[in-house]
Amino acid sequence: MRLAELTHGLRLAIGTLSAVPVRVERVDREVAGWAMVTAPAVGLGLGAVAGLALLLPGPPLLGAGLALALLAALTRGLHLDGLADLADGLGSGKPADAALDIMKKSDIGPFGVMTLVLTLLVQAAALTGAGYAALVTACVAGRLALAWACRASVPAARPGGLGAMVAGTVSAPAAWLATLAALAVSAGLGLAAGTWAPPFALAAGLGAALLLLRHARRRLGGVTGDVLGALVETGTAAALVVCAILG
Repeated sequence: MRLAELTHGLRLAIGTLSAVPVRVERVDREVAGWAMVTAPAVGLGLGAVAGLALLLPGPPLLGAGLALALLAALTRGLHLDGLADLADGLGSGKPADAALDIMKKSDIGPFGVMTLVLTLLVQAAALTGAGYAALVTACVAGRLALAWACRASVPAARPGGLGAMVAGTVSAPAAWLATLAALAVSAGLGLAAGTWAPPFALAAGLGAALLLLRHARRRLGGVTGDVLGALVETGTAAALVVCAILG
C-alpha cells in the first residue's frame, strides 16, 4: 500500500459519502477500494459532528432529531435515498431486472416511504436513550459495512453506476483491518463514556447490514449504489438499538 493511494482513497470517500467539499484528483477502482476501506473513518467524523446536537440543552428526543437531521444534511441524504430505493425495489416482488429499474427511478414509492419513516423513528428513539458515543459508533458501523459489501467476492448488480465502480475492490485482509480499527475506536468510545456497549453495537450493526447484503445479492445478483446506502442506514440503526438496549 502506498500513502498516495490511501490519501486518494480517503479523499474519494469524503467526497462520495459526505457533503464536505474536497478535491478528488484520482478516481479508479484501486482508489475506490481504498475509499471503501477508509469509509469508517468518514463515519467517525460525521458522527462526531452530528453528535454535537445531542449536547444542546432541551429534551433528549429533540437532540436526537436534530442530530439525525444534521447527519442527513452532512451526507446529502444519500444513504436514506438508497434505503428508500432498495425498499421499493425489493418490496415490488419483481424479478431482478425489473426491481433494478424501479430502484433507478427518482420517485419514492410506498415501500420506500414506510421504510424511511420506520427507520428514522427507530434511530431517533434509540438515540434518545443512547448518547454521543452511540451515534459515533453507529456511524462507523454503517460505513464499515461498505468495506465488507465491496469485497472481491461480491459482484455488481449492473454494469454502470457507483456499485460497479466499487464492487469487488476490497480484499479480505483490508476488510478485516478496517474492522479491527473500528473495534478499537468503538472500545475507546465506550471507555470514555463508561460503557461496554459500543463494540457489541458495532458488531451488531455490521451483522445486520451483512444480512441485508445477503438478501440483496440473492434478489438482485449483487450490489448497487442504492444497496450500499441501505447498508449504511441499516447498520447505523442496528448499532443504535443495541447501544440503547445495553446502555
